Amino acid sequence: MGGAEDVEAPARPDERLRRLAAAFESRFGRPPVAVSEAPGRVNLIGEHVDYNEGHVLPIAIDRSIMAAFAPRPDSQVRLYSLDFEQESAFDLERIERDTEAPWSDYVRGVVWALREAGHRIVGLDAALQGDVPVGAGLSSSAALEVAALGAFDAASDLRIDRRKLALLGQRAENDFVGVACGIMDQMAAALARAGHALLIDCRSLEHEDVALPLEGLSIVVADSGVRRALLDSQYNLRRQECRQAAELLATAITDRPITALRDVTLEDLARHGDMLRPNLLKRARHVVEEERRVLRAIEALRRGDLEAFGGMLNASHRSLRDDFEVSCPELDLLVALAQALPGVLGARLTGAGFGGCTVNLVRADALEGFQEGVVARYRAETARDGRVYVCRAADGLRLHRL
Repeated sequence: MGGAEDVEAPARPDERLRRLAAAFESRFGRPPVAVSEAPGRVNLIGEHVDYNEGHVLPIAIDRSIMAAFAPRPDSQVRLYSLDFEQESAFDLERIERDTEAPWSDYVRGVVWALREAGHRIVGLDAALQGDVPVGAGLSSSAALEVAALGAFDAASDLRIDRRKLALLGQRAENDFVGVACGIMDQMAAALARAGHALLIDCRSLEHEDVALPLEGLSIVVADSGVRRALLDSQYNLRRQECRQAAELLATAITDRPITALRDVTLEDLARHGDMLRPNLLKRARHVVEEERRVLRAIEALRRGDLEAFGGMLNASHRSLRDDFEVSCPELDLLVALAQALPGVLGARLTGAGFGGCTVNLVRADALEGFQEGVVARYRAETARDGRVYVCRAADGLRLHRL
């Protein structure tokens, strides 16, 4: 929804709220009643394990989508995007995708999902604005879905549990937009807590806050400038490969049920891996090892061992590059430059891959060196406009009453 900017801090929330409320009133001729805000996310570790029913460890970041809204007395939904300077409208009784304004499909999708779940919702006017970079792997789509869900939930007085809101957002993206995403992004956008990572068990949907002992450290997101669309990438293919690997291994592992790669151990792969085609073995090995890394990363955080935590990030990138094959030359360059820089404890790609961003754990006194040693060199070597964001772990879905 919003363009990346080469800055170390986001715009002030109060300024964004004022601008958005003024734009809403200018567009719709009345003030909004509230603003629903949902953040983007960075996954610290646990990549491509969410749809394999494993554990993930995202944080919500202080970049978000805001939706200023007011209910309507009829069944119309009118949307205006400040970022795209574009309108889109539809009727609650006729929800179809909009090829002219595809950003609106995420809002249309959550309305469809709400109605499919039996919720009675009111018409709505909404103005949308965001500073989550689109296509960068920071989950602008889930932020938009959850912000829209927050708006319809408040306007229709539904009072839906936050975890159920996340599931509705996932259903909208899976079944209406057509992207087979896991549940991590929507849960982070809905449930995260400032100063904490959110450990999610993607099978049970149990979750817990994990304190981040980051005194003297920063979470730095480096944007490669390579944009990717999940619908056009190999993301859905990777999901298929993981499912195939799990189904094949389930025929050989008879001492317990195998319903997803989360159930497979490294010992299982050593014993039965030869039954898998080479590409399926590599996909399975990444998922199995990444699941172990997440649990070990949690232990490292709890004992305050950030050097060990950073090492997990580095190992995760190697696995994503070599076994899951979702990296690209630009991401590999960003990671290599960061890992070679003193003061960087760990670096890896984050998100689905094929472009987007890296996440880096950087000592505060190394931030200036990161800009020169990583971003400036990256720009010089690739001629791409790499950007850097210093992020903090933020709260999930918020409602601002005006």
